Amino acid sequence: MYKIQTLNKIAAIGLDKLPRDNYEIAGEIGNPDGIILRSFNMHDLELPKSLKAVARAGAGVNNIPIGKCTEKGIVVFNTPGANANGVKELAIAALLISSRDIIGGVNWVKNDLKDKGEEVPNLVEKGKANFGGYEIKGKTLGIVGLGAIGVLTANAAADLGMNVIGYDPYISVDAAWGLSPKVVRANALETLLRESDYISLHIPYIDVTKGMFNAEKLSLCKDGVRIINLARGGLVVNKDMKAALESGKVACYVTDFPDEEVITYKNVIPLPHIGASTEESEDNCAIMAANQMRDYLENGNIKNSVNFPVVSLDRSPTSTRITIANKNIPNMVGQISSALAAAGINISEMVNKHRDEIAYNIIDTDSKVTDDVVAKISAIDGVISVRVI
Repeated sequence: MYKIQTLNKIAAIGLDKLPRDNYEIAGEIGNPDGIILRSFNMHDLELPKSLKAVARAGAGVNNIPIGKCTEKGIVVFNTPGANANGVKELAIAALLISSRDIIGGVNWVKNDLKDKGEEVPNLVEKGKANFGGYEIKGKTLGIVGLGAIGVLTANAAADLGMNVIGYDPYISVDAAWGLSPKVVRANALETLLRESDYISLHIPYIDVTKGMFNAEKLSLCKDGVRIINLARGGLVVNKDMKAALESGKVACYVTDFPDEEVITYKNVIPLPHIGASTEESEDNCAIMAANQMRDYLENGNIKNSVNFPVVSLDRSPTSTRITIANKNIPNMVGQISSALAAAGINISEMVNKHRDEIAYNIIDTDSKVTDDVVAKISAIDGVISVRVI
């Protein structure tokens, strides 16, 4: 029986992918094998020795102590693309509300015209000129980051008649295949900044992107540029954005990550972190997280991990499977193979992959792997975790 702890409310359609005859699921549970969460901050949470995997029902993992998990051999999954359509649709909405003063107009009608009775239609006609705006068709949109969300946003904007420029030096093959031929590739971020009327951010928040949009980058933009940030607040330096808004360099800043500073700035449209807040997105993320967790716990396969390599191996019903996480150093495979051979255990199938400083092995054997053998492999210098499935 596997024990799964949920640190946030997870859509039932996802948890139903974990059959209850083999899984116990609860918000409070002792010695969990896996944790599924959304935005819960795990950094101050003690990681139990039983923990084998953490699945984030979403793309961002800055709420999870990745380094600590890696040191303990805990695989961390996320769900890239599961909420992509929901975020894409909000990005398109952000393009429109940053161009047309829809929010200001609605607030004016609801607040200023309240109790005006039969005068409302005439007042609307007189006041509508205060809420004019611009059309997005024919304007240039720069997409920074062409992952699942960036690609969908770029394609949708191109279909709406925008000229779209994309920048991503690390674009994956799958993403490139899905990108509309209408999207023009920018060879440098600076080129995109200089040419775009709108800029939409779809990059992860990591060390190299923290504060990426600062005074220097903003100074390269067109005067009156509109910037949309549905990725992470920390990508933008607040004080620099404030100065750009006050000078008119940035005409409007739409952010899904408001804080006490940003909500006081002029020409900011603060959204309450609703990028993936659709029923469909939450369901899709929960399903993907649960499926990845189950495949790892039951088969040792890894897909969409942020700290371990992608590894999978078809399983024979007659074999015993052992999985090993170790430091990516020389002679590890040789020592592991020798330990199995010394015990008279034959390897029928094996796959070894590495990612940065971590390596992971799936080994199928023709006979059972005893606790003594597990202990000998665990004692090899550099081995982080060993599991017999």
